[in-house]
Amino acid sequence: MDHHKQRLDRVRLALKKAEVDALLVTDFTNVTYLTGFTGDDSYLLVRRQGEVLLSDPRYTTQLEEECPGLELHIRRPGVPMWQAVVKVLRQSKVVRLGVESDSMTVGLQEKILQRVKNLQIALLNGTVEELRQIKDKHEIAAIRRAAWEAEKAFAAIRATLRPDKTEKQIADELEYQMRVFGARRAAFPSIVGVGPRAALPHATPGQNRIAESDFVLIDWGAYSGLYNSDLTRVLVTGRITPKFERVYRVVLRAQTSAIAAIRPGVTCHDVDAVARKIIADAGYNKYFGHGLGHGLGMAVHESPRLAVKSTAVLRPGMVVTVEPGIYLPGWGGVRLEDDVLVTRNGHEVLTSVPKQLEDVVVQ
Repeated sequence: MDHHKQRLDRVRLALKKAEVDALLVTDFTNVTYLTGFTGDDSYLLVRRQGEVLLSDPRYTTQLEEECPGLELHIRRPGVPMWQAVVKVLRQSKVVRLGVESDSMTVGLQEKILQRVKNLQIALLNGTVEELRQIKDKHEIAAIRRAAWEAEKAFAAIRATLRPDKTEKQIADELEYQMRVFGARRAAFPSIVGVGPRAALPHATPGQNRIAESDFVLIDWGAYSGLYNSDLTRVLVTGRITPKFERVYRVVLRAQTSAIAAIRPGVTCHDVDAVARKIIADAGYNKYFGHGLGHGLGMAVHESPRLAVKSTAVLRPGMVVTVEPGIYLPGWGGVRLEDDVLVTRNGHEVLTSVPKQLEDVVVQ
């Protein structure tokens, strides 16, 4: 498709700039991004002229359906991938090879260097990931769809929330409902934490029941059409205590203020600082122990990062999560998370689950 060709052309510009003959793409997500092929166990060699996808007979038909016209090297059964890579590198007469060392194994690199004479290796980490930061209209539409699926599932779960339900039951039902509304699967294992368990940012759903506390934290997302959504809400299932109200309002103010700061040209550090200052001024600085958010797309966590030390600059087309939290051991935690698109003139919030305090009370 045209957008895959455009992406490959951008990679070739990076090859020219780095003065390498080709890039061996070994990250399966990056292979999908550049070709549209959704299988795994396959590599892509992007050359100055053309590209070739290295795969195996299991995917022959799928490759014809998903990326017709792409040059293929189908290795025979029993032939290891490294042999296929060596053969294609020799045929392509590659002298200087760019590699993704974050995904390429040491073993594969050693085998290649031992067998391809005079081959030079150049580390080109982040070449494709840099391109993936800026979403086109097709990608944004897919993220919108994933957000819709997640929101519909959450509404269904909220409507059937009962005091006797456990964290695990809620997580299981939520993931089922996302599939009902069209998701391929959950974007990640859903996080459900009742009361004190909400103080664990990545709490594993257990047998704690809704009735055991006044609130429950739910972090979930849908994977649809190769793209993800990622949301967090806290539902009040009992009474609103003064402490809960104070913590909740601080987190809500931190999140809405940080979202308001999102626009092209602003650094990720500056957006993080907006939320962090509000939480710190309220006396909870040491209870906010993670970055404000992360890029979202084909992976749930990708660049850029909204964090204290991040110098990345926001650009139109980026999609980031904004998820400040306060976690008080022994009491619980509050985190609110939405997915935000950076636009030419500012931003657009792609998720729409209500989050004002009066909206999160389950009757």
